[in-house]
Amino acid sequence: MARGLDHVVHVVRDLEAAGELYDMLGFTVGARNRHPWGTQNRIVQTPGFFMEVLEIAEPDHIPPHGETNLSFGAFNREFLAERGPGLSMLVLEGRDPAAEKAEFDAAGFGGLDLFDFERTAKRPDGSDVEVAFSLAFARDPASPQTGFFTCTQRHPENFWVPDLQRHMNGTTGVAGVVLAAEDPAGHLDFLATFTGAAFRRAVEGWYIAETPRGRIEVLNPKLFNDRFGATAPAGPGLHLAGVRFAVADIDRTRKRLGSSRMTAEEIEGVIVVGPKAALGAMLVFEPAA
Repeated sequence: MARGLDHVVHVVRDLEAAGELYDMLGFTVGARNRHPWGTQNRIVQTPGFFMEVLEIAEPDHIPPHGETNLSFGAFNREFLAERGPGLSMLVLEGRDPAAEKAEFDAAGFGGLDLFDFERTAKRPDGSDVEVAFSLAFARDPASPQTGFFTCTQRHPENFWVPDLQRHMNGTTGVAGVVLAAEDPAGHLDFLATFTGAAFRRAVEGWYIAETPRGRIEVLNPKLFNDRFGATAPAGPGLHLAGVRFAVADIDRTRKRLGSSRMTAEEIEGVIVVGPKAALGAMLVFEPAA
């Protein structure tokens, strides 16, 4: 069964500045949250999907990787040091972490321990609630600089907040994510295992899969540039390059971005905020289907 998009990690150097960026783009941005392993985040929610804007806030608290343990904090610290701010991890909705781990292991794309944790979250009224998650990691051996895992929410009623899902830019939900790779076809076995979805060829060098929440696309750098007018992340392997948002009224979105003087470009009916303007991330706004 295909797994829908759950969230994307956008690692940055300055969480407050990144929050201001998302606010300027017309998003409602949640309060700062603290992880026990040295990172802090702010959340931008849409129904069933969120952007996790992440800062390496307490480097001394970050544990190292183990032989079968991926350290979330260490992974994002390394990404930031090597690549700078950007989209570091793609996360799909989990249902059964143990079964997902077994599936990834059997296909040769796992070998990492499950990770369970909880933290305190702050609701818009200022009250504290507990949220908890179980993560099952997958890894593409050819893509060491991009993280992949499923996330099962243990207290979803505490996490999802309708008030945080109302955005001045008119965003109604996630439309999809975009990955870039020199050889997209060489990663399809991994992506099919991770997503549980079938990928179809749009044209040579461009593959698409539909999930229960959002489309996943993988393009070669030339097609990526032609489609979005932005430079794809460089280097071997898969790179998470962009997130596509569905908006109720593209004119409203255009006016919001224009009033904030954000650098954006319209290409074939979509509005693209490129990685130079959006702290290493490409953010795309398009009319809801």
